[in-house]
Amino acid sequence: MGNGFCSHVLGFNGMVIILFVLISVVSGNKISESGTEVNHLPRHVVKSIQSEDGDIIDCIDIYKQPAFAHPALRDHKIQMAPSYEPTVETMAATRPAKTKTFKNRYEQSSMIVASQIWKKNGSCPDGTVPVRRFQNKGLLESNSLEAYVRNKPTHPVTQLNDDENPNSQLPNRSKAILLTLGYIYSGAKADIKVWDPSVESDDEYSTSRVSLQSGPYYDFESIESGWAVNPRVYGDKKTRLYVYWTVDGSKATGCFDLTCPGFVQTSKEIALGAAIYPISVANGLPYQITTYIFKDPNTSNWWMQYGEKINVGYWPHNLFSLIISGAESVEWGGEVYSLKLGQSPHTATEMGNGEYPDPIFGDSGYMKRMRVLDNSRILKFPEWVSTYADEYNCYDVYYISDYVEDPEFYYGGPGRSYKCP
Repeated sequence: MGNGFCSHVLGFNGMVIILFVLISVVSGNKISESGTEVNHLPRHVVKSIQSEDGDIIDCIDIYKQPAFAHPALRDHKIQMAPSYEPTVETMAATRPAKTKTFKNRYEQSSMIVASQIWKKNGSCPDGTVPVRRFQNKGLLESNSLEAYVRNKPTHPVTQLNDDENPNSQLPNRSKAILLTLGYIYSGAKADIKVWDPSVESDDEYSTSRVSLQSGPYYDFESIESGWAVNPRVYGDKKTRLYVYWTVDGSKATGCFDLTCPGFVQTSKEIALGAAIYPISVANGLPYQITTYIFKDPNTSNWWMQYGEKINVGYWPHNLFSLIISGAESVEWGGEVYSLKLGQSPHTATEMGNGEYPDPIFGDSGYMKRMRVLDNSRILKFPEWVSTYADEYNCYDVYYISDYVEDPEFYYGGPGRSYKCP
């Protein structure tokens, strides 16, 4: 893969330097009542905001952000905005309306957009980007740092040889997804209901995300975005917005948010890795995030858009060799990582909100408005989809395409239970 990847090029010492920049030194910094750090600011930090959830958000000079420590980006010129309007959607995106048979379906599916907690206490000035301060100093130990950076051993089910089983569960991960393939995709989008699943151990995680992938299942390139509860990465069990990328199936490369060079942030509105607020609760108001990943046709950079209008930033095209031409598959759904999958006792880490798919009241993991972008440059529901669950007794799927105006996807489960001992 040459010089395109942080883990291979920077090595362990380089990763320590990047994380040291992100950590900063908390001692000696005074925070005002308004939440803004007033003196002893770390280098390149213009302003700091203390969030009520304990996070510190540093407003960093956009030209000094971690991305530019990547060797492939040393002379990179920031693309401040996409070169075209990426949200064009026609009536072809949805199918003709059908009779509604589920009680209160559309009242239940009308979700409220969630925000981020830190924004209650301030905002970053123009010319800066918000970066969550990395405070988990214990991960600077040599045996844990690299695992932190690429703690995402997931594999797509594409590009299989004739003797390979696409439904065989790969080690340490369990997915419940809606999948499409068969074309070259330049974008994917979804509204994702936000929950706070229980994660049993600090070395496990639960995510709900949109993922685009290219390459063989054992050595693929992938970019994804959604929400995650990941104690190993974030140091707590809050639900957080994240992006992730890898170029070799997470074997030796992989990066969350801005924790290593690669993703270039352009927005001052959204902090990657920051907590999402509010969170959906059973029988309460439903909250969602909308995430959209798309390729700029003029620069081939892959953009991540949040909430319909905020272009958070992009993965530069020269990080990749395969997905630069487009993605071969798209996944929507949940993923759990654990060393206690496929065995008894199974992990009790939840997917979604810990409930099996609930298409009646939406009390489970839930995605709607699943879209792809192909060569037509029009957002639309894919022509072909299939559901897949690694462990349907533990984390299941339910897809509705009949009797609804727009297909809906439900997923999730409790992990260890009477059905999944």
